[in-house]
Amino acid sequence: MMRYSIFAAVLLAAMASLALAVAVSIYFLIAGLLLGALALLGIWDLWQPRHSILRNYPVIGHMRWLFEGIRPEIRQYLIESDQDEEPFSREVRSLVYQRAKGQEDKRPFGTRERVYDAGYSWLTHSIAARHIEDSDFRVTIGGPDCRQPYEASLYNISAMSFGALSANAILALNQGAKAGGFAHDTGEGGISRYHREGGGDLIYEIGTGYFGCRDAQGRFDPDRFREQALAPQIKMVEVKLSQGAKPGHGGMLPAAKITPEIAEARGVPMDRDCISPPGHSAFTTPIEFMEFLGRLRELSDGKPVGFKLCIGHRREFMCMVKAMVETGIVPDFIVVDGKEGGTGAAPLEFSNHIGTPLVEGLTFVHNTLRGAGLRDRIRIGAAGKLVTAFDIARICALGADWCNSARGFMFAVGCIQAQSCHTNRCPTGVATQDPVRQRALVPADKSVRVTRFHANTLRAVADMVGAAGLRAPIDLEPRHFNIRLKSGETVSGDVAFPEIPVGCLNDPDHFDEVYSHRWARARAESFAPVD
Repeated sequence: MMRYSIFAAVLLAAMASLALAVAVSIYFLIAGLLLGALALLGIWDLWQPRHSILRNYPVIGHMRWLFEGIRPEIRQYLIESDQDEEPFSREVRSLVYQRAKGQEDKRPFGTRERVYDAGYSWLTHSIAARHIEDSDFRVTIGGPDCRQPYEASLYNISAMSFGALSANAILALNQGAKAGGFAHDTGEGGISRYHREGGGDLIYEIGTGYFGCRDAQGRFDPDRFREQALAPQIKMVEVKLSQGAKPGHGGMLPAAKITPEIAEARGVPMDRDCISPPGHSAFTTPIEFMEFLGRLRELSDGKPVGFKLCIGHRREFMCMVKAMVETGIVPDFIVVDGKEGGTGAAPLEFSNHIGTPLVEGLTFVHNTLRGAGLRDRIRIGAAGKLVTAFDIARICALGADWCNSARGFMFAVGCIQAQSCHTNRCPTGVATQDPVRQRALVPADKSVRVTRFHANTLRAVADMVGAAGLRAPIDLEPRHFNIRLKSGETVSGDVAFPEIPVGCLNDPDHFDEVYSHRWARARAESFAPVD
């Protein structure tokens, strides 16, 4: 019966307080009323049918929900170490905050990394180190068929839709991008008034819902696309095939959550649910996909056009590469999203167990394009937990031409990793449509932090590249990194991630265990496998 002791104590205290209120003081009446309310709650707990805990532990059982509600904050502030990645470590978050605020980002007393553990990697440095003055590294994106190539920064804001992020967050990010001279991916939610108001360079992402360029039935509308894409602020067009956090998964925004501003950006009505299908309706085969990309390039008057994906069936990517070869239509860029990428909401199984991590996905895309003889025509972007200068340098060495980050820039505008993005109760106003909550985020202040974080991160990249004796991130190669294996031995990056010869997939005498048999099973006419 001990489990009922708290309830019994509350009940007795309520009765005693009410009795004393008559003879002693009105304050006992107030206490009696409060305790009486708790006693009534306990009676309800005993009889309600839904929660076993409350039936066995009336009143005190509610503490369970209280502690569950504040568990992330308790863990983050009191329990986790600086290296616990949940999903970003305190050390990394602190680094972003310091660089965004322009504060000291140096650390005393040596590394806290476990340098002898499997998986630890490091950049090899040079005796002839260099000092690189200009850290505004640029990448020209646009192949032979592109008439308006874009000079992109090495580090840009990854896709995050208006609706997932608040209006103030979108405005702060875009104003920061404009001031810093880097690009802001719109996400698949369309181009909102806040993207336009910021005035920064935009990458227009088109997902399966064709938001901003769809007809009444949700199909691709070329006229609406052209109207959007011709805006001077739009620098590139990106077709989203999949994203790392939930590849192959569609989505639905209930009608109750569609605001007039979201409806305006997406081009959807407010009286019905907004559906994002798991797959595209504008094409069904690899060849049709290449033709669709070619059509987008023409409709946008020759702006760079590409696509984003998280690698799944590797053969299917090879189908697209074969379609490039067969049609002669080659995208200007491909963005590889790792499964470690973030999202506002995704099924746990998808986040944990579907999709290829960035390193493996990137090296596969890089090598496949090399093997097909197309790597020099296509730029590769990379996204997936790329926050520090070392993250950027390592991924560039493995084949990326530039990097994108979503959560890094979210930290820069004030995100504290509360992980309540899907609840509409973001405590810092970043991932919410609640007008009162997002009021806490002041774009004029946070946009400066976005610009500063970008500049300080690229300054750190320049310092790392200079320490290796190189001139620019483009000079980084896998051999500049060492990786510790499970055995305790170390290998250089070119051994751990070997590059295949240029054009080898077109050579019938060449065989590669990872690539050749998949290449033989891939076909440009269909995503289905060849039996």
